[in-house]
Amino acid sequence: MNEKIISEPVNPATDAIAPAWNRLFPVFLKLENLSLLIVGGGYVGMEKLTVVLQNSPAANIRIVATQISDTIKQLVADNNKIELIERPYQLTDIDGADIVIVAVNDVKVSTQVSEDAKLKGKLVNAADKPELCDFYLGSIVQKGSLKIAISTNGKSPTIAKRLKEVIGDLVPDEMENVLNNIQLIRNNIKGNFDEKVKQLNELTKGLVAKTPVTVEVAAAEEEEVTEDTEKPDQKSWKKIATYSAAAFALMLIGHFIFSYIPFRGISDQAVVFYRTLDPNFHWMVLAGFLAQLVDGALGMGYGVTSASILLSTGINPAAISGSIHTAEMFASGASGYSHYKFGNVNKKLFKALVIPGVIGAIAGALLLVFLGEKYSSYIRPIMAAYTLFLGVKIFLNAFRKLNQPKKFRHYGPLAGLGGFLDSFGGGGWGPIVTTTLITKGRSPRFVIGTVSLTEFFVTLASAFTFFTLLGVSHWQTIIALILGGFIAAPLAARLAGKLPRKTSFILLGILVIIWSLKILSKML
Repeated sequence: MNEKIISEPVNPATDAIAPAWNRLFPVFLKLENLSLLIVGGGYVGMEKLTVVLQNSPAANIRIVATQISDTIKQLVADNNKIELIERPYQLTDIDGADIVIVAVNDVKVSTQVSEDAKLKGKLVNAADKPELCDFYLGSIVQKGSLKIAISTNGKSPTIAKRLKEVIGDLVPDEMENVLNNIQLIRNNIKGNFDEKVKQLNELTKGLVAKTPVTVEVAAAEEEEVTEDTEKPDQKSWKKIATYSAAAFALMLIGHFIFSYIPFRGISDQAVVFYRTLDPNFHWMVLAGFLAQLVDGALGMGYGVTSASILLSTGINPAAISGSIHTAEMFASGASGYSHYKFGNVNKKLFKALVIPGVIGAIAGALLLVFLGEKYSSYIRPIMAAYTLFLGVKIFLNAFRKLNQPKKFRHYGPLAGLGGFLDSFGGGGWGPIVTTTLITKGRSPRFVIGTVSLTEFFVTLASAFTFFTLLGVSHWQTIIALILGGFIAAPLAARLAGKLPRKTSFILLGILVIIWSLKILSKML
């Protein structure tokens, strides 16, 4: 609302025309230069006022309502540009206003105010009454000087809010620095307007390219793209030829191998190997599959899920713990790659978590090896009580209105603590890191994806430390868990991107509560 829009000339003969059902024209207003009237002083009025002040804190506002809530009065107590008038709406209230917002639940009042505003040539917005509106208040994404407004043409404010969350996570916080640098470059570029536009176009190509693009190679790349687009069939034929050649090569290699190694000998060896496997090998694979499905979709729960199933097969608990730590490294790698592939990873958050998490994991593993497990009995109940609180909070948040993200800057200590407790206490990376970040208002999808990718490096550091100091045992359990995890990883990543927010919160909350109660029950 504090930005000027410069539009390019439109040629109706060549440019696309907006469909009849979506011809809204987006405009950013400098509200501090206008006068705004808000009719309504309840919850809806508070909601509209908050949106206006978040984007235009210096706006001139007059609020008229039969009763104005204490929340609004407290909010505007120190703002001398906001006038409160506590009485019923009157026709003369519109005089002097440039824009009118109707924020009442009374259809009759909304209709009357809208008609009065239109008769006097004022633009009007009526809450939840699209047919009475001249304009809509969309969801807004703001990163420094960048401001993006989203509108669904009055059809679904919920969809607009969800898009706001996704776009907000995609746009990096460094965008303000980028805009400042581009402005400096723009001011220093010499030449006429056309020349400046061409130079800026070359400089900013790298922002939308999959790989960095420099000004020197931009022209060459344009020629390559032109050649490719002129003959699109060439690419498909090249792929067919490549795949055919590869298939033929594999046939030759297979023929060569089976000419010297009889197929019957290979099948006999496979049968002998299968008979040497543990009778519960299939259950171990199932444990890895279900554990990775839970961990990849919810961002935690690998250890508790796999341990619960493996304990029922009669495997030694010590072997279960060692196998899970080793196998989780491979499973989390598959999960992290799948999340990265499906766009569930926030790179900035990943960088903030990975190094402290690795350091914490190594420290926890070293402490556990040299001091034994006796001290973990003091740490685990504290961690379980903390995660139990977070689990209850997440479960309750599933039934509450989504709050605005809160500022959280202690990513390093959080990741270090999570990595330490994961190694020293036998688990806790997901419950501590994932649940803490979600309770701070971050998007569950990007938290789960980023924490899952970071978990690979944390478990790698932990497993390497344990392997170096203790060695590896029960390889069949490890292989089975890895195999099941690889099968489940793509499905889990897809669930993380498509599960509804409420469902994710409920499942995550229940899982954390069960995991925490399970640990606490062992302490009794």
